Amino acid sequence: MRAEWKARVRLDADVFATGEVASTEARATHNRYLAYVLEGVGVTDPALVDAMDEWRRGHNQPLGLWTAPEPDAAPALRLARESGLRTGVISNSNGSIKRILTRLGLLPLVDFALDSSEEGVEKPQPAIFERALARAGVVAAEAAYVGDLYSIDVLGARRVGLRAVLLDPGGCWGGRDCPTAGSVLGAVKGLLACT
Repeated sequence: MRAEWKARVRLDADVFATGEVASTEARATHNRYLAYVLEGVGVTDPALVDAMDEWRRGHNQPLGLWTAPEPDAAPALRLARESGLRTGVISNSNGSIKRILTRLGLLPLVDFALDSSEEGVEKPQPAIFERALARAGVVAAEAAYVGDLYSIDVLGARRVGLRAVLLDPGGCWGGRDCPTAGSVLGAVKGLLACT
C-alpha cells in the first residue's frame, strides 16, 4: 500500500504538476504509475517491469486491478447521506466506474457517478466538476470534493470553486495548501465539522 501511495505522489509531481498535458487514462501514464509502484516494492528490472505491464493490461478487463474500495468508503457515504448531503463520484475511468461501484456495493450509496470516458472530459478539466455540481443540484460554494491526486483532484476542484480535501492515508503528500485526511470517513467528518 505504501508503495502505491508514494507512486501517486511521484506521478503527480512528474506528470500532472508539470503542466504537461496527460490523461490519467493514457497508457504512458499507467506505465509510469506501474513502474513507480513496482520500484516502491523493489522491482526495478526493466524486463520484469515490462512483463508486469503486459500482464496488467490483460488482467480482468475492463475493470482492471485497482478496484478495491477505500476501507471507509461505505461508512463515509452513509454518514454524508445521513447528514442530508448528496453524494457522487467523479472518476477518470474507462467506462467501468458504475460496474465497479455496483460490484463493491457502493453505487446505491451515491446519487450519481460520472465516468470521464462516458462524459468525454476528465479531471482536472472544469467541465466534469461542473457537471457533478449540476447533477448534485448545488453551487460550488455548497459542495466539497475529496480526491487522491493533488494536481488532478484538488486543483481541478478549486478551478470551479469547490472546497477540496486531499486523501492521504499514508501521510505521503507532505505539506500542501489544502486540508488532508487519512481516510474518506475522516474527510467527511472534517467537512461536516466545518459546516
